[in-house]
Amino acid sequence: MRDELLSPAADPVEAAEETTLRPRRLAEFVGQPRLREHLEIMLTAAKQRGQAVDHVLLAGPPGLGKTSLAGIIANEMQARMTPTSGPALERAGDLAAILTNLDDGDVLFIDEVHRLPRVVEESLYPAMEDFRLDIVIGKGPSARTIRLDLPRFTLVGATTRTGSITGPLRDRFGFVARLDYYDEADLAAILRRAATILGVELEIDGADEIARRSRGTPRIANRLLKRVRDYAEVRADGRVTAETARAALTLFEVDQLGLDKVDRAILDALCRTFAGRAVGLGTLAVAVGETTETVEDVYEPFLMQCGLLERTPRGRVATPAAFAHAGLHAPEDAPRLL
Repeated sequence: MRDELLSPAADPVEAAEETTLRPRRLAEFVGQPRLREHLEIMLTAAKQRGQAVDHVLLAGPPGLGKTSLAGIIANEMQARMTPTSGPALERAGDLAAILTNLDDGDVLFIDEVHRLPRVVEESLYPAMEDFRLDIVIGKGPSARTIRLDLPRFTLVGATTRTGSITGPLRDRFGFVARLDYYDEADLAAILRRAATILGVELEIDGADEIARRSRGTPRIANRLLKRVRDYAEVRADGRVTAETARAALTLFEVDQLGLDKVDRAILDALCRTFAGRAVGLGTLAVAVGETTETVEDVYEPFLMQCGLLERTPRGRVATPAAFAHAGLHAPEDAPRLL
């Protein structure tokens, strides 16, 4: 179920479908008000000076709009965007081929920039700072360096792991921004806009119901909207009401908090199987049939954000809110979040 509905990552087919739903201008972008204001000032100032925008690093969990913002920056500057990703740039020559094809003011978007190979990253430093590229031709004593002048481009990097970016690379970005999870009102507005584009008859209370279960992530909200639309067309009159949304999401095993069956299995293991005792990550992963990396990186962050799970030196512990969600009474020594 996670791979189908509640994963914040996009598969290739979904990524292509998202293109039609992405906002193209800053005025169309919903949520992240402080970030929007900062970008508006930067973009307006750059256009008034007739210069390229400073390099921008966008950080945050998957599905919050980093790629959309890169496209918005390019559209607002009336520039061309060249997208690529860190793992795709295996050699310095790959980076050189892209950079030498850019024009003045173009936007180079590198997704998962923290996964750039070291040799490629070091080649990127002079390109970002001095707009030049040093290429080594040949090997051994006959090797020589050619310096190429590059157009003044804008690099927009996106990362889900800010801590994995080296200091020298991070320092070369003129603007570093972190995207936060969205509140329900913003998600409902995003859903209403997507429904208009998709031709879905979405009522206000239906949008609110889907937004509540979308884990604060627009990508998940749009994905749930499509599944609820399918349910409404097959088992209802085609309109997405609150009642239809609840019935559809119950069928797809997405509860009121946006938890899926694996999330609930983790809480069930902590609350019932281990009766509120602290549990090691490896033991918890075995209990729910997932790898430790999946539990730690995919499931735990949202459970902690909801105040349902706490990491302690002794292990993972369910909070009183987790026991309440599972319909159980919490032990007196259960951790209480302030």
